[in-house]
Amino acid sequence: MIKVGVIAEYNPFHNGHLYHLNKVKEMFKDSYLILVLAGNFTQRADASIINKWDKTKIALDYGYDLIVELPFNVATSSASIYAKGAIDILNKLECDYLVFGSETNDVNLLKKVVNKTLNDKNYQSKIKYYLDKGINYPKSCSLALKDLINVTIDKPNDVLALEYVRQIIKTSSKIKPISIKRTNDYHEEKINNNIASATSIRKNLNNKNLIKNVMPKDVLKLINNISINDLFNYLKYEILTSDNLNEILDVDEGIQNKLKKEILNSNNIEQLISNIKSKRYSYNRLKRMLLHILTKTKKEYNKEINYIHVLGITNKGAKILKDVKDKIQIPIITKFKKKYEVLFNDEIKASYVYSLITKYDVKEEYKSCIKRFKN
Repeated sequence: MIKVGVIAEYNPFHNGHLYHLNKVKEMFKDSYLILVLAGNFTQRADASIINKWDKTKIALDYGYDLIVELPFNVATSSASIYAKGAIDILNKLECDYLVFGSETNDVNLLKKVVNKTLNDKNYQSKIKYYLDKGINYPKSCSLALKDLINVTIDKPNDVLALEYVRQIIKTSSKIKPISIKRTNDYHEEKINNNIASATSIRKNLNNKNLIKNVMPKDVLKLINNISINDLFNYLKYEILTSDNLNEILDVDEGIQNKLKKEILNSNNIEQLISNIKSKRYSYNRLKRMLLHILTKTKKEYNKEINYIHVLGITNKGAKILKDVKDKIQIPIITKFKKKYEVLFNDEIKASYVYSLITKYDVKEEYKSCIKRFKN
């Protein structure tokens, strides 16, 4: 049994993702495909324009055998925590390969970077040097790498890929990382052909005729034209009425005062981020901070994977679970039970927030996984 893992947000699933998935199928014929899927919110704190159950149906339709959820608190954290959680899930499922998209498409380079920096005190000192200059953490890491080994890792998919490889090496995992060359620019906002970035699709949601050619037709009808900006008034209320913002994840000492001031000078989340942004705080970190204020995610949140929530499964997926069920020390949840409710607290809070701007029914959190069993 060869198990191949993919980690994705599918916000939304488009032709580039389909290309990636088809390449995986070409490389690993007759393998068992596992998807670790971010749910209703993403690592950059965007509200997913397709809800997690519809994303699961899409993943099953296009050939995945097992879809498991990356928990909300992990899925909306920094790249290192996001990668750690996803790799932990794949390790528990005894995955053999991880296939990811990358701008450099050079796994050996990523391994070299990890091996040279994993326990290097000079690397940590360099990062601290740049942090002390008021530079945000991702940029500080990139500058430290450039100084020490003359390598630049700053593209979005490369940054995540580096963290995947770091976690694989750090945990002495048997997973073998494999890269597929990314076919378009992540930040490209124009749509000129049949493969476009998720960013460009989200920027053009009002033009269905433009985006219909860059994704499967069955995906287009599942899209919700929503944005994290739609939550601005709820965020404004939380910031203005909360007396303990400093307990919230990513809200550092002192910034809560600036938040309370600038929320009154802002008309949307993008403007608020612009008003509080500095060299020390990256755009994505601030956006995650605001989402965590909405969901009341505390600094002491659980970063560990203490359950595996199965969203979708096929006959082959059932064989994966059967293969590992006696080796995994945490619950594998395919059907909600009352005893699991405490494990779902954070997902339920996030889903209540998500339901404020969509027709998403929070009762969906309690349903069984989607089964595609063939007789």
